Amino acid sequence: MTVATSRDPAAAHPEPAGVDNRLVVGGAELTWRSLPTPTLPDPAAVLARSALHALTAARQHAARGTELLLSTSSRVDAAMRMELLEAGFTVSVLDDDGVHPTAPVRPRAAEPGRLWLLTSGSTGRPKRVGHTLDTLTTVRADQPDRTWLCPYAPGTYAWWQVVTLSLTQRGQHLVVVEPDELDDWPTVAAAHGVDAASGTPTFWRRTLYRDAEALARVPLRQITLGGEPVDQAILDQLREVFPTARISWIYASSEVGASIVVHDGRAGFPVDWLDRETPGRPTLSVRDDELVVTSPYHGAGLAGPIRTGDRVQVLDGRVLITGRLDSDEINVGGSKVSAGVVRGVLAEHPAVAWARVTGRRAPVLGRMVVAEVVLTPAEPPIPDPTPAANSASASTPAATGVPDEAALVRWCADRLPEHAVPRRIRILTDIPVKETLKSDV
Repeated sequence: MTVATSRDPAAAHPEPAGVDNRLVVGGAELTWRSLPTPTLPDPAAVLARSALHALTAARQHAARGTELLLSTSSRVDAAMRMELLEAGFTVSVLDDDGVHPTAPVRPRAAEPGRLWLLTSGSTGRPKRVGHTLDTLTTVRADQPDRTWLCPYAPGTYAWWQVVTLSLTQRGQHLVVVEPDELDDWPTVAAAHGVDAASGTPTFWRRTLYRDAEALARVPLRQITLGGEPVDQAILDQLREVFPTARISWIYASSEVGASIVVHDGRAGFPVDWLDRETPGRPTLSVRDDELVVTSPYHGAGLAGPIRTGDRVQVLDGRVLITGRLDSDEINVGGSKVSAGVVRGVLAEHPAVAWARVTGRRAPVLGRMVVAEVVLTPAEPPIPDPTPAANSASASTPAATGVPDEAALVRWCADRLPEHAVPRRIRILTDIPVKETLKSDV
C-alpha cells in the first residue's frame, strides 16, 4: 500500500504503549509502529478496503487525533454516504493506491480526538455514536501477554475493543483475519500462535460446526463472547473443547461501552449485580424487562441511564439477556413468548448447532412460533447385525441419529408451554452469518 504520510511533528500525539506489538494481517508480520500514517481529511469517514487499511487508519488517529469514522464500503450504503457528507465528513476510500476523498456537502471544523462508531443497525438504520480512544479503551489493568485473533468488521465497537487493547497494552499482539479467511481461521490462528480470541456466539458456533477438530488445535487460553445473547449451550460446548481456558462473555454496545463481564462459565450475570453502584463501574438496572445501563464508557451525549433495547429475564438467580425487545417477544393468541427462551431450549438439544426463533402471522392466533436450525454433523450409525433391520431402517432419522422436525418439536413440547412450542422448524445446511459476525438471533 502506498500512501502519503503526515510528518508534522506538532500534530503528533505520544506513542501508545502498544506501538511495538506484533500485527499479522494478510499473512504479513508488522508492528503498529511500522504502519504508515496516511494524510486523511479532517473530519474523515474512512471506508477501508481491507483489514490492513483499517489498521493504518486507526494508527493514524492514534498518532494525529484526526476526527475519524471508520467502516467498510459494504456497511455504508449510498444513503449513509450522503448523510455523512451532509454531516461535514469527507468520505474517503482508503486502498492500496492511497486516499480517495469525496468532499462534504457542508464543510465544518473538525473535533480533535473524536472517534465515531456506526451502530449495528439492529433497530433500524445505523446511527453515529461519538467516542474517543480513551472511552473505547476499557481494559486498563496490566494483562498477561496474549496474541489475539480479531475477526470483526473494521470500525465496529467489538473491532475497536480488540484494537485499543493492542494499541494501549504492551504484549497484546494481534492476528487479523479478512472475511474470506473466516472459514479457515483456526489454521491461520494456530500458525501464528493465537492464544486468545474474541467473537460472537454465531462465530463460535459456526467454527465448532465446520471444524471442531481444527479449533481444538488452537492453543486458546482466553475465549471471549459478545455481541449477541450468550446461552449456556455455547458456553458448555466451548468448555468441553477448552477445559482450562478462561471463557468470558461481555455485554457491550456502541452506546454504553463494555458494561458487563462474566467469567464464571454461566449464562447471564448474578442478580445481585443489579442496582449496585460502584465508582468507575457501570450500574445495571431492569425496567419493564429491559436492561438499563449507566456507564462511564458511554458515547458522547449519552450520560445517565440508557435504555439498551435488550430484553432480560431473571431465572435462578441470574439475569439472562434473551434478545432485542422489538423482536424477542412473540404474542401468540394473547400469550407472550420469548424467542430467546425458545432458542435456548433448541440450542440445548445435543444435535442442534444453531437456532433462530421468530414469529409468523397465523390465522386465529395472530402469530405463531417458528424456528430455523442447523444440525451438528451426524455420527455414522452403528450397524445392526440383522440384515433386515439394516435395510429397513438405515435411512430413517432414528437410525442415523439425526432428528427430524417432529423430533425437535417434541423436544420443545417437553420443555415449553404449549403456546411457545414452534409450529414449524426449518432445517438449514449452514449457519448464516453477516459481516458483523451476527446472524439475527
